[in-house]
Amino acid sequence: MTQPELDDTDREILRLLAENARRPYSTIAEAVNLSAPSVSARVRQLEQDDVIRRFTVDLDLTQYENRIHVMVRLRSELGKTDSLRESILKAPYVEHVFTTAEGEVVVVATPPRTTVGNWVQHSLPLSDVRRYDVQLLSSATCSAYANGTESVLTCAHCGITISEDGLATRVGGSLQQFCCKDCETAFKGEHENPQEK
Repeated sequence: MTQPELDDTDREILRLLAENARRPYSTIAEAVNLSAPSVSARVRQLEQDDVIRRFTVDLDLTQYENRIHVMVRLRSELGKTDSLRESILKAPYVEHVFTTAEGEVVVVATPPRTTVGNWVQHSLPLSDVRRYDVQLLSSATCSAYANGTESVLTCAHCGITISEDGLATRVGGSLQQFCCKDCETAFKGEHENPQEK
């Protein structure tokens, strides 16, 4: 499967949804200069392309039920990393499971504050583990749209970064971003068919 080509509009839609997945398409449409049905169609396509896998809720379970964030690093017996990871995914209170390039399994969980030790001993499959380390986390924050992946809009004509004063215009059926009216006019002059002028 080839990677889908994302344009600046797709990236901006993704950024806005990552910031707030409940944001109405009409609000997103206004921000990207499209209609709400066009935004809906783009989101549907991003889902079909598996760019958007699901819409979810970001819960902080430490805010109630007297829970605490912990990180557990486990080194499995040789050849047992995959089965260890799969078993851990079934354990209660597990939020995230990562596997490092070195074969270490890293777990982030929110067990009850008073039973962290018991939770590790009784809920995690330690029979195939050579060693493990448990750390209490003072905080945990997730970013659905990591720094460096945000959309930086550049002018389709001159290539400079667009400020909040930029323009978005359809030219030849594609949404183009411009830093100013002069660049928009010049780009249209270069790219529109004579019958569209």
